[in-house]
Amino acid sequence: MAKNNQKIVEELIADYEARREQRRSLEAQWQLNINYMMGNQYSYIASNQSIREDEKEYFWQEKEVFNHIAPIVETRISKISNNVPNVTVVPASTDESDIECAKLSKEILKSVSNRLNLTDIEKSATTWSEICGTAFYKVMWNTDTGRMVASDENGRAIREGDVYVEVVSPFEIFPDNLACERLEDLKSVIHARAVDIDEIKSEWGVDIPSEKVHAFSLDSKTSNLGGLGYDAHINRVANIELNHHCVLIERYIRPSNDLPNGRLTIVAGDKLLYDGDMPYINDELNNRTFPFVKQISNYMPGSFFGVSVVDRLIPLQRAYNAVRNRKHEYFNRAVMNVLAVEDGSVDTDALEMDGLSPGKVLVYRQGSKVPEVVENPSINIDFEAEEERLLNEFKTVSGVSDMMTDSYAQYTNMSGVALQLLAEQDMTRLATATDSTKLAVKTLAKFILRLYKQYAVVPRLLKITGENGSVQMYYWDQNEICSDDVVFDTSSDVGDTLGQRRTMLLDLIQQGLMYDEDGKFSHSMRKRCLDLLGFGMWENSVDIHSLQINRAKEENLELTKGKDIELLPIDDHKIHIEEHTAYILGSDLRKHKNYKVILDKLLAHIERHKQALKEEQKSEEEMKGEN
Repeated sequence: MAKNNQKIVEELIADYEARREQRRSLEAQWQLNINYMMGNQYSYIASNQSIREDEKEYFWQEKEVFNHIAPIVETRISKISNNVPNVTVVPASTDESDIECAKLSKEILKSVSNRLNLTDIEKSATTWSEICGTAFYKVMWNTDTGRMVASDENGRAIREGDVYVEVVSPFEIFPDNLACERLEDLKSVIHARAVDIDEIKSEWGVDIPSEKVHAFSLDSKTSNLGGLGYDAHINRVANIELNHHCVLIERYIRPSNDLPNGRLTIVAGDKLLYDGDMPYINDELNNRTFPFVKQISNYMPGSFFGVSVVDRLIPLQRAYNAVRNRKHEYFNRAVMNVLAVEDGSVDTDALEMDGLSPGKVLVYRQGSKVPEVVENPSINIDFEAEEERLLNEFKTVSGVSDMMTDSYAQYTNMSGVALQLLAEQDMTRLATATDSTKLAVKTLAKFILRLYKQYAVVPRLLKITGENGSVQMYYWDQNEICSDDVVFDTSSDVGDTLGQRRTMLLDLIQQGLMYDEDGKFSHSMRKRCLDLLGFGMWENSVDIHSLQINRAKEENLELTKGKDIELLPIDDHKIHIEEHTAYILGSDLRKHKNYKVILDKLLAHIERHKQALKEEQKSEEEMKGEN
């Protein structure tokens, strides 16, 4: 058995090293991108795929950095993050139970988002994808979190577990085929990362020797990073060392005829930690698949990894730094002056040290030529033209305009419609990155629901804030998640600002498109409009209409149980009639074993509401006649 385990370990490590070798040119480009983002902009990729840094050719040479890449990337990240709407869940059918399940699934996603702070996780993934071209989410089930439900024989707590999401950088993902564009087309993928050895000891009960692991190259040899010739004191990215760590390698193999549940193999150091089925049933067809979700910045045909805009900006940044530094060198010469002196006429050491300070007495040898200042030629206008051209190229290549970076329009005489068109055009260049982010967020939400469907076997408590600001404590389990059809909630599209939504709604109201057939502004429409404007809580505090709907739904449940419901003087009979009728028309009631009896009760209850409504209307007409 030990020999067999050792063979598995050796085979996995060999597979991992082979994939690293295939990917090392991409890894070098990612490290270069991070260096440029950080401001280390005199780095370059050497022939052996190591990151080197240009040295000064002369001591006086200007080598300052004028970083335009960082603000461009930060602007793109902000724009992409702000254009991802919230997600909601579509019911599997029009049945009342499916509608309630969809509402529960939506509340679960909202609860997970608040607990894990998914907004920050999404921004972190977008940062990786914008700098390196690709980022990944890893969706897992953590058995050590959640409420305590029992204790084992040793007195340790057994918890209900919960979903956990983390961002995985492209440095840690190794596909079996770099030419596959989609994660779903891979046969296997390796996730290798640096892990503290105490964490491995706690989770697996195995002692692993400590190593110095480089965070990005994931190499444990300090003298030679993976045999790639990295110079740690030059490559500031690769020089991030983690002590008391080791490399944990996980290989996921997709299910096949030979492996119906797939295969997961985990190795740390030279020891096998796990070799068995893939744990998560997270496929749309209720199958097991990789627990990863991919997000890219720009597509590259025939490549698994995406392309970052930083790749295209690096040549422009180098040229821009060169132009600005040459201009500064010219200014230094113009201010400090260059002296021409006859050999032996002055003390050159003192002159070189002190320069020509104001009021300086310059002593030169009698009979020699007087030292003179060498006049600099006037600066070439091509410098200014080249600098302006490079700045414009930054905008063209990155897709980030002046309106994005400056947050205001340069042309104040434009109409609001023209400015809106400009803002929409600005987002066109970011469409690929934005669409990929939206797809990743939607897939992430589906994975979360499927993990709850698989693991939430113990009834769980969920606090739901309902309409009217009421708080309900709801117990649910895996059987109540019957839909994972996740879509985007278009009403919460944050691409439209509050001012834009207000203007749009006011225009619709003025055109009469928000009124019902009686020419009135209904309670439900009023609430919806306030929600769209961001003032939903105002309406919730006094929304009698929603309370009447909730009361009618409760009556439906009571009548289904065979109870008799008396009408209340405060009932809004019109709303109750609509809700009871909708419940009868749904298919849930027809599935009930006492369908006929319950139907008769509901119809009789509706008839009483109709009679009460007629009496109210008659009374109102009589009062109007008297007045």
